[in-house]
Amino acid sequence: MEEKILSIRRAAREAVSSDATNLKELDAVRVRFLGKKGELTQLLRGMNQLSAEERPKVGKLVNEARAEIESLIADKTAELKSKELADKLATESIDITLPGRHAHAGRLHPLTLTLNRVKEIFLQMGYTVEDGPEVETDYYNFEALNLPKDHPARDMQDSFYITDDILLRSQTSPVQARTMERHKNNEPIRMIAPGRVYRRDDYDASHSPMFTQVEGLVIDKGITFGDLKGTLEYFLKQMFGEKARMRLRPSFFPFTEPSAEVDVSCVMCGGHGTDCKVCRGSGWLEILGAGSVHPDVLSMSGYDPSVVSGFAFGMGIERIAMLKYGVDDLRLFYDNDVRFLNQF
Repeated sequence: MEEKILSIRRAAREAVSSDATNLKELDAVRVRFLGKKGELTQLLRGMNQLSAEERPKVGKLVNEARAEIESLIADKTAELKSKELADKLATESIDITLPGRHAHAGRLHPLTLTLNRVKEIFLQMGYTVEDGPEVETDYYNFEALNLPKDHPARDMQDSFYITDDILLRSQTSPVQARTMERHKNNEPIRMIAPGRVYRRDDYDASHSPMFTQVEGLVIDKGITFGDLKGTLEYFLKQMFGEKARMRLRPSFFPFTEPSAEVDVSCVMCGGHGTDCKVCRGSGWLEILGAGSVHPDVLSMSGYDPSVVSGFAFGMGIERIAMLKYGVDDLRLFYDNDVRFLNQF
């Protein structure tokens, strides 16, 4: 048995040094001697035929042989890998005169840029940014905003209902209702609520079934419609420049009274309107809706309309981005055309 072990060790040394000229051949040598059916493994399996006195001595010799073979293979592996690398460096050359590959840096999406700017302006005015669920209940999406189930104004918004009581929110106004509920004792609020909203609509140059909206809410003692006008005027000048002018037109929203549509002077023609295809010669572009918070909305959220008042507004980020960047097709924001996105 001892002679057989010595013979295996000699054969292993010879095989590692002579027969293994690459890593594949070296692995074959490993399998030959140390594999499940290898020569050394077969010896170990035959030890049950030895006497009790012989087993410890033979076991020690087998373990020494295994350790030697493993060490030889490890050294040969390192040698072959080093040789492979040297051969590769010798045969391959790097042309250092070639220009380097340009790494394209990521860019913020134009809608993200616009939304960040809107947040920045209102944060400077002391507003907080609030968030809420996109899958909303009928109560918060409509009823808490003075739109009971039989209200005709619900027809203005063709919503995505999941069940009779659950829907994809059609505006971010539910965040306003939820925020008012969290504040007690007529506590002042100054907030904006940005986020995605969903409505059944065509997908064309000016409409989308999904878009981004920012709604704002201010509640405190003595808040007037004049405060709303001054806030929006400041916002529009910060967004479109000091030359931007604002116009209010009477309108109707169930959750505000009085209500107004807000126009900004056309950013393309500077408000002149002459031969302008964007504003169609009017010099004005509709940008958002606003108004004083309806007393019923205050009452349903736990506020006393005889003590506090407020104003609210809502704007579409896509609309603002189209005006700010001169984009004439809303779909460009969602088509992921790199040629378009690289401009930002």
